[in-house]
Amino acid sequence: MEIQENIINKVANSGLITLNLEDYYHPGERVIYDIKENLFHGLMLREKDFRAFIKDHNWAQYQDKNVGIICSADAIVPTWAYMLLANKMSPYAHEVVFGGIETLEAVLMTKALSKINIADYANERVVIKGCGDIDIPVSAYVEITNLLTPIVKSIMFGEPCSTVPVFKRKD
Repeated sequence: MEIQENIINKVANSGLITLNLEDYYHPGERVIYDIKENLFHGLMLREKDFRAFIKDHNWAQYQDKNVGIICSADAIVPTWAYMLLANKMSPYAHEVVFGGIETLEAVLMTKALSKINIADYANERVVIKGCGDIDIPVSAYVEITNLLTPIVKSIMFGEPCSTVPVFKRKD
C-alpha cells in the first residue's frame, strides 16, 4: 500500500507580503566631496580662491552620481560654501547631501521609500526582508516601519519562514 503525503507550503498560503528594501536601493555611484581640498593651509576657506575653483571646476564629472559633501578637517567653513557646491553639483548629480556615506545612503533610501504607495499594504501582514546582498541602512528599516505601522495588520522582520514580530494591530 502506497502512502502519499501532501506537502503544504504554509509560507505561500500565509498571506504574507514580503517587502525587500533592496528593491528601492539606488544603484548609482556614491562619491564623497571633501571640502578640505579647498582650504587655505588646511585651516580656512578663502572666498576669492574658492569662487575661482567653483568657476573652473569640471562639474560634469558628477553626472548621475550620488554625492555627499563633507569637511574632514577641523576648519572654518562658511555655510555658503556648501551651498555653492550643492548649487553646482545639483544639475549633474542624482543626489547631493551634506554628510558622509551614511547620511547619503539614508537620504537615498528615505526618498525612495517615500514613493511607495503605502495604501497597497493596508490591512496586510508584511515581512520586511532582513538579509540580502546590499547593505541597507538601519534608518531605512526605521522609515518603512514608521510608514507601515498606521495601516498594516502586522510587521515582521526576516524571511517568511523565520520572522521576528515587530508590530501587530490589536483589533
